[in-house]
Amino acid sequence: MKKIALTTALLASLGTAHAYQTEVGGTIEILDRDRGGSDVGFAIDGTYYFNPVQIKNSPLNEAAFLNRASNVNGALSYIDDSDTFGIHAGIEYFVPNSDFYLNGSISHFDNDLGDLTSYAAEVGYLPVPGLLVALGLIGISEDDADDEIDPTLRAKYVTQVGAYDMNFEAGASFGDIDAYNLGADLYLDKTFSVGLGFSDSDLDGTDVFTIRAKKFFTQQFSLEGAIAFGDDADIFGVRGAYRF
Repeated sequence: MKKIALTTALLASLGTAHAYQTEVGGTIEILDRDRGGSDVGFAIDGTYYFNPVQIKNSPLNEAAFLNRASNVNGALSYIDDSDTFGIHAGIEYFVPNSDFYLNGSISHFDNDLGDLTSYAAEVGYLPVPGLLVALGLIGISEDDADDEIDPTLRAKYVTQVGAYDMNFEAGASFGDIDAYNLGADLYLDKTFSVGLGFSDSDLDGTDVFTIRAKKFFTQQFSLEGAIAFGDDADIFGVRGAYRF
């Protein structure tokens, strides 16, 4: 009986070894201006999934998305030179027993120059496994400026290309100022990815080219870095995260 009980407990532990329900992370960024001067930014973030996320045989970084894992998430940030505080809260909800997706978020930034609040909502659909297409609205409320609400379009696709997993992302907003972003990540194995990104808008000097990489040293701990090259400044960022 003791052997049977021990075997049952071992199998149960193995069944939950490759799952997590919470992720917390910390980020540091350095903004280096071409005309001199720099800012240092700090952020902490957290995500709680309503149900445990199973790793299975997918890239560790895409497990939650491929599991359609509904969650609530939040972040706090601070930039020292401009004394800017930021707070963010959001929810992602994959409607059970369907292919529909809902997303909502709100962010607020405060410094000596004024306050800025942005809010967004999306409705999405997953026509095939690994593909999400979402339509939404994004609003911006800023001191001494008219409120603005613009439609958005976004897509994300995780698939296998040859022997490798890949992630493709694209997004755009349309309004008085049109903006878009593109990105792709190549998973050299289930724990390590390298990627590129690009974003731009109608405004002059807003194009940004990004190089990024992420490595899971264990199924719980990951480290990622990114370098964003802009017309007026470059941003160097590092984030560490832990899952449990």
